[in-house]
Amino acid sequence: MTTLPHRPATALVIIDVQNDVMVGVHERERVVANIVALVSRARQSATPVIWVQHSSEKELAFGTDGWQLLGELPVDPDDPIVHKKHGDAFEDTGLETDLAASLVGHVVVAGAHTDFCVRSTLHGALVRGYDVTLVSDAHTAEDLTEWGAPPPAQVIAHTNMYWDNQTAPGRTAEAVATKEVTFTRPLP
Repeated sequence: MTTLPHRPATALVIIDVQNDVMVGVHERERVVANIVALVSRARQSATPVIWVQHSSEKELAFGTDGWQLLGELPVDPDDPIVHKKHGDAFEDTGLETDLAASLVGHVVVAGAHTDFCVRSTLHGALVRGYDVTLVSDAHTAEDLTEWGAPPPAQVIAHTNMYWDNQTAPGRTAEAVATKEVTFTRPLP
């Protein structure tokens, strides 16, 4: 279990599901539907839902229409929204403060883009002591084959495979499908 003492709770962290980020991504509708289902299940168990929004001066300007979270997402006005400028959602943000306030030691991660911000945040959480679950069918990537990357389906499959085999002392890492995600953790 987590190496963060006295933090038995779980949070759902949804990364960068923003208008411009989600243009042309692999299986967009399925991924968004899975995220909506995860949010619904998290709320039923009183699990905190934390939204992450990326911004950059070059591509995703803060406050623009493209920067906004997708309109079909069930964002509650009381949900924390973390604003970031780096791939890792922990880096130079208030994410750790939000998680600590809710006694979270386990994060369930979904969102976009698999090969950038999702991967960075997975590793950022693990090295900071969290147990980390990647929702294997609720993250997505854009097609970057033009620049030598594998096709998005392979990027996603590879990330699921290597995350499910990740290890760290005193922490767990796993990749599970939406229907298998549990928001309650056994007490140590």
